[in-house]
Amino acid sequence: MRPPNNCSKQLIYPVTLGLRQPRHIDELLNYRLLRLYALSGAPVIRLLEGRYGISRREWRLLALLALHGELSPSALAEHAHLDRPRASRGVQGLVDKQLARRMALAGDARRARVSLTAAGQTLYDELFPQIAAINQQVISVLGDDVVATLDTALAQLTTHAEAVNQQVLRDLRADRQAGAAAKPRRWPQVD
Repeated sequence: MRPPNNCSKQLIYPVTLGLRQPRHIDELLNYRLLRLYALSGAPVIRLLEGRYGISRREWRLLALLALHGELSPSALAEHAHLDRPRASRGVQGLVDKQLARRMALAGDARRARVSLTAAGQTLYDELFPQIAAINQQVISVLGDDVVATLDTALAQLTTHAEAVNQQVLRDLRADRQAGAAAKPRRWPQVD
C-alpha cells in the first residue's frame, strides 16, 4: 500500500501502528530518528563549522575526550561509534588543529593514547554550553513526563538495537572490501 502524497498532513492510522508495522519510509524508526538528528543537528553544525572551524565528528571526539580523559584510539572509536579509520581521521584533524595530542606508548610505537590539549579543553568548555542550549531548545516542546518516557524508551531501544545488531552480525557479514560499487546488482526490469 502506497501512502497518499499528503501523508504527513493526514493521519492514516495510529502512529504507534506505523512504528510497529511501517508501510513507507516516513514510518521507519531509523528514518524518523535520522530526520530529527539532521534537523536538530543543523544549528550545531553551523555553530561548529561556521564559528569554530571543526566538524561534527571532531566535536564528538573532542567531547568524548573531555568526558573520559586520555583514551586509546580504539577505545575512542568505540565510544564515538565510529570505525577506526574515521576516528583516526577525526583525531588527526584535532591534532592538526592543536586541540588534541596523540602520543605513542614507550616501547610500542603502534600503540598510542589520545588526550585533549589545553586549547581543546578550553574549546570544549566554551562549546558545550552552547550545544546544550540548542539541545534544550529542541527538547523544550516536551513536558517533563514525556522527556522521562523518551529517555527510558531511548535506553531500551539502544539496548535492544545492540542485541539485534549482534544477531545480524552473526547471520550476515558485510563484504565491505567489495563494496556496492564493485559489484553492482542488476535488478530485472519489469514492464
